[in-house]
Amino acid sequence: MALQSQTATSASLPSGRSRPPLFLVLMASLVAVGMALPLAYLILRALGIGVVDFWEILRRPRTIQVFFNSIGMVLAVTVLSALIAIPLAFLTVRTDLPGRRFWSVTSSLPLAIPTYVGSFALLAFAGPRGSMLQILLEPWGVQRLPSIYGWTGVILATTLFSYPYLLLTVRASLQGMDPAMEEASLSLGYSYSETFWRVTLPQLRPAIAAGALLVSLYSLQDFGTPALMRFNSFTRIIFLQYRASFDRSMAAALSLVLVALVGCILWLEYRARSKAAYYSSGSASQHQPTLIPLGPWKWLALAFCSLVFLSSLVMPLAVLIFWLGRGMMAGQSPIDLVTAMLPSAVNSIYGSGLAALIAVIFALPIAILAVRFPSPLSSLLERLSYIGFGMPGIVVALSLVFFGANYMIGLYQTLPMLLFAYLVLFIPQGVGTLRSSLLQIAPSLEESARSLGRTPWQTLREVTIPLLRPGLISGAMLIFLTAIKELPATLLLSPIGFRTLATEIWQATAENAAFTQAAVASLMMLVVSTLATLIILSQERLTRKRQ
Repeated sequence: MALQSQTATSASLPSGRSRPPLFLVLMASLVAVGMALPLAYLILRALGIGVVDFWEILRRPRTIQVFFNSIGMVLAVTVLSALIAIPLAFLTVRTDLPGRRFWSVTSSLPLAIPTYVGSFALLAFAGPRGSMLQILLEPWGVQRLPSIYGWTGVILATTLFSYPYLLLTVRASLQGMDPAMEEASLSLGYSYSETFWRVTLPQLRPAIAAGALLVSLYSLQDFGTPALMRFNSFTRIIFLQYRASFDRSMAAALSLVLVALVGCILWLEYRARSKAAYYSSGSASQHQPTLIPLGPWKWLALAFCSLVFLSSLVMPLAVLIFWLGRGMMAGQSPIDLVTAMLPSAVNSIYGSGLAALIAVIFALPIAILAVRFPSPLSSLLERLSYIGFGMPGIVVALSLVFFGANYMIGLYQTLPMLLFAYLVLFIPQGVGTLRSSLLQIAPSLEESARSLGRTPWQTLREVTIPLLRPGLISGAMLIFLTAIKELPATLLLSPIGFRTLATEIWQATAENAAFTQAAVASLMMLVVSTLATLIILSQERLTRKRQ
């Protein structure tokens, strides 16, 4: 793997040209400085209160409680996600499970549902009062259900809508694994279960570790679910501290602790991924494995898949449709409901579209430098562009609030400030997508254009960008999908009166329990997200045809 990576890197470097164009270096440097700005200002703000006061904040009982709450939530969500994802991946890849293709698709779809939408659905379905389940049980004398706020709700909701991160990594590893070792184990007389525990599972450990750490990272950074479930995690406490206090030094100190935790998870994820190739790579001549017959166990397997399907996909959609129907029965016109949410939908599409366009434009120079002109400088610029991946939205938003309120008052709570936050948070996705696409384009095509007298800018415009178009569109749609779901940065930085679907959902459920309005906003978001997902899939098919 190291040899292949080195060969690919050397092949991507244009011959006879070791210096990149100056405009690429300037744009990439500008991005790197912008990415480091929120974190640098946050550090200065937190240290400005003094080392003694800083440590005093960290030693408070409330801070310690929030720390252990967050760690406990991460561990519980990760373990439950593994208990769901690993059996699902094995059943849909290695067994004769009836309807394997259907279960493969539906088990991944919850990833498209924002966790705060799923949390709203869970509250509307099983909340203590006025929920769908409580209404159904009311004829039997049930006036109030047990509360799901707190630990129960946050762990259940986060698990149901984040387990696909782990599922996709384990499934990909299973599909790329050479079945020869498993077949050898079976030929030696071991049973299917013994082969799984002795042979298959050890080879899956790096993929399981990488996927589990992705789930951990996502749950630690999530804001919407703890906020709706009233669970005191770092993200919720930082937000409340910001809103309730004039002295926001504690919010800055807690933000640094959260960044440190995220940094530890990213480091563990990197270590796990760096070892994955030694365990999961198959031979070039590997063949399709023989599917394991489930026999009478297929009914239990089907029941397990159906339970996950009903809980993570059918339940949210059913709840949204139920509350929409209930609002219509109460006299609310569906046309009026959609019309009322239309400005927020337009704002979401407009803001996320601009974020996608800007992030792709600024990600392109970094990707080109990393692939076509590898050097210590390009490597440094690429790594700096990933700083935003290590900072949750609430942290980026808080740092920009501090910066805007003190140094750039004219930009405070304006659309450019919100777009800059989106750029910091989501440019790593653009860099990663464009880097992968550039590695599939032969550098000889660009060299030919340069030999015919084209300038670097003309070569970029006439050769590189047209060949890179599928990757550009996919990267832009991926950023669009992520930006339209972003909640804390939008809440803190959006201009006054600039309401989006994400903020409508949060305010309708967290403040006034307006479930019908939240259902309309959630359904509109799912429609837009589905269209963007279809665009991404169409570009992937186009790329495969070209290959």
